[in-house]
Amino acid sequence: MAKGSRQAAWEFFGVELKRRREDAGLTQVELGLRVFVSGGYIGQFEQAIRKPQLDVAQRIDEALQSDGIFERMWRGLIDDHRYAGYFAEVVELERTATKICEFAPIVVPGLLQTAAYARAVTLSANPFVTDDYVEEMVSARRERATILRDAARPEYWVTLHENVLRTPVGGPAAMAEQLEHVADLMRQRVTWVAVIPYAAGSFPSMGGMLKLMEFEDAPPVAYTETEYSGTLIDSPAVVKHVLRTYDLLRVAALSPEVALALIESAAEDHRRCASTN
Repeated sequence: MAKGSRQAAWEFFGVELKRRREDAGLTQVELGLRVFVSGGYIGQFEQAIRKPQLDVAQRIDEALQSDGIFERMWRGLIDDHRYAGYFAEVVELERTATKICEFAPIVVPGLLQTAAYARAVTLSANPFVTDDYVEEMVSARRERATILRDAARPEYWVTLHENVLRTPVGGPAAMAEQLEHVADLMRQRVTWVAVIPYAAGSFPSMGGMLKLMEFEDAPPVAYTETEYSGTLIDSPAVVKHVLRTYDLLRVAALSPEVALALIESAAEDHRRCASTN
């Protein structure tokens, strides 16, 4: 579904929600109380500013006795077989975020991946899949990255661990290309990247990656991920805690200027290794 048609579909979701809520004689606050969100959230759903999570859509169906229509619309808009079920909603939120902050301890974040790197990551996790499947996954990842080229692109802040620079995912040539791509985006000021060096020792969030997203007219959300699962978080208290963790990660990291030099040096190391093989 194209970006414009997807937004139009979410606007229809909001219009239908407002119509059914008013038909039920409920205010936004009253419906919010029944589905355990604020009245302001209901208003944001109706204006297609914010997208509800699945459990909220299900509770709306229960509160309005709408025979599952909002759950079905949600699944039609959010579900994308190219993404794990726990990640599909994150992809949708990325498209409307005004600021994205990520911490990646092991692999380059998807929004920064080259095709060769994304192909290697996909194959490492799925060694027996078809070439068509791999190319579909690579295409999906590259499609996500188009938000960084939009005129209204989000601020994109990334903190990497040095592990990410040193592990030759896809081989040294592919890794050199990947790091050169990151360096190019940094020089073009498309993204801000810092690196936590090995010398820093222990660091916050050693368990997995973090993502924080901010929006124009909606509260921020956080997303955490381990190898086989991910969790989208919108509890203000928990999001605040994740933000603090990200701030601590940035304190432990090298400055962007030093990080750029380290990334360029690592790319050259991989390139030199590729030329000797």
